[in-house]
Amino acid sequence: MKKQLLTLALGLACSLVAFADSFDYGKITSHPRLVFTQGMEASVQKTIDGYAPIRAVHQRIMAFADETLREPTVFFQKEGKRLLGVSRFALKRITHLAYAYRMTRDERYARRALQELKAVSRFESWNPSHFLDTGEMAMAVAIGYDWLFDWLSPKDKEEMMNALVTKAFDATANTSDAWFYKGNNNWNSVCNAGLIYGALAFFENIPDRAKSMIEKSIESNLLPLQQYAPDGGYPEGYTYWGYGTTFQMMLIEGLITALGSDAGLSDSPGFMKTGRYMQYMTGPSGISFNFSDCGSVEQCNTAMFWFSRQLNDPTMLFVDYAKVDSPTVQFEEDQRLLVMLPILASQQDLSKIAPPTSPFWCSRGTTPVFIYRGGWESKEDTYLAIKGGTASAPHAHMDAGTFVFEKYGVRWAMDFGAQNYYSLESKGVDLWNGAQDSQRWDVFRYGNKCHNTLTVNGQRHNVKGFGEITKTYETKTKRGAEIDLTTVFQDYLTSAVRTAMVDLQDNLIITDKLRGGKEDAVVTWSMVTPAEAKIVNGNTIELTKDGKKLLLKVKSPAKVEMKIWTTEPDHDYDSPNPGTLRVGFETKVKANANITLTTVLQ
Repeated sequence: MKKQLLTLALGLACSLVAFADSFDYGKITSHPRLVFTQGMEASVQKTIDGYAPIRAVHQRIMAFADETLREPTVFFQKEGKRLLGVSRFALKRITHLAYAYRMTRDERYARRALQELKAVSRFESWNPSHFLDTGEMAMAVAIGYDWLFDWLSPKDKEEMMNALVTKAFDATANTSDAWFYKGNNNWNSVCNAGLIYGALAFFENIPDRAKSMIEKSIESNLLPLQQYAPDGGYPEGYTYWGYGTTFQMMLIEGLITALGSDAGLSDSPGFMKTGRYMQYMTGPSGISFNFSDCGSVEQCNTAMFWFSRQLNDPTMLFVDYAKVDSPTVQFEEDQRLLVMLPILASQQDLSKIAPPTSPFWCSRGTTPVFIYRGGWESKEDTYLAIKGGTASAPHAHMDAGTFVFEKYGVRWAMDFGAQNYYSLESKGVDLWNGAQDSQRWDVFRYGNKCHNTLTVNGQRHNVKGFGEITKTYETKTKRGAEIDLTTVFQDYLTSAVRTAMVDLQDNLIITDKLRGGKEDAVVTWSMVTPAEAKIVNGNTIELTKDGKKLLLKVKSPAKVEMKIWTTEPDHDYDSPNPGTLRVGFETKVKANANITLTTVLQ
């Protein structure tokens, strides 16, 4: 598989470079050219008038624009090493205000957007040492310039262009800061999107520089696109899909609307399948499968409207469209690109939205995931999601083999997800060191002991180990997946294979087939739960939540000791975890012996 992906990557890299050279830059479209192109206001207004959920989104945008009219401009203020909060707020304000002006022609919004654009243009820098800050600020200035082009004065335009060139383009010359060019994660998508938007917006003024920036970014952008192969999974999980893929969509759409082509980027293996991955990553309860550095709160993702349009597949919108008009729904990335939603919605028929047809989703690649969803209409539908992968992946935890499980409308097996980075960095935690002995794995939410997986001899997972999905079961009687975790435990076990299966009664059966290593080992089976728990007997724990009950039962030829552990962490830098417990058991695996542990949630 790796050899095949490398061959695809090399071939696509060559074609991208060739294609980039063949762009007809002389036919670049007129301003506004970035997504919300000239004359689109009428179709957007028609969609707003015709569909109440989109009207609610429009009203949310306008309310924020109105609120911003009364607020002071952003100012340069870092939090630790980041200016990112300021860049993101500037992007949100400028896009919302420029959209409001385009839709109403009320110059109050244009004047207020200009104040924001001048403020950020006069910053001492856009903090290129943390280039995400620069990338998002570049996109903010590019969109503001492009969408307000006919209204801005030549002097204002020149100031913005000079800021973009000196604070973004010139900053890429520092290879230590611009490491994202060689990165394969969300940084690449975000930073390159910002640079491409800047180049497209100011193309007439600096054509040679803009062309160089565009083509370097296109070539670089192949790296994160490889991570979607072979079938659309996203290594960094739910929240970072909302970040990285939204900006990847923006990058592609900006090229298409300005130059008529994306240089084949969207043809990268797996990319056009990734919307389906995201759709299945939310359980019937509304809680996401929040493995790695992700949040659990359900989001509405603007990028899903792009995938639905591109694929002409209205089932892509079944989950997201149902919640767009909720006053409490969170949109990805703090709504700063929310203005794209009514624009993309206006280009498709929203009356044909229907539920997906398959209850299963499986993605292999860097972070393999299998999902079974019992239905799409009820919060009480059964839901199983389980992952393999490696702790070496971007933003990963030591959680290979972890799973979440819902039944009766309750998420019985949960994941804590991320802890705020600054809360750890500010206390000196070496958070971004992924080595086996790194302090990162001492953080309670990052190590294997607080995930729904196995721990052997109380030790860490092998940071280089990889959990591979080796089988899937996608029938009415068998619904689940098998994951080979052998390399994750290779220091203590000769073999470790976990199978998660939902039976006909919607019970979850976890089967762990283990073979001991050179010495006897103690295996801990643990699961994090928000339920109350009590040990009923020597192989059963009773879970109670929201008036519902579930039994955790263990079958094993060896003696097991049922356990209920606190989730109170050991360090002052850890986040508290109120209302949760860890439940499970401990047992011994003898040297070179085979053992099968069967755990049932029923």
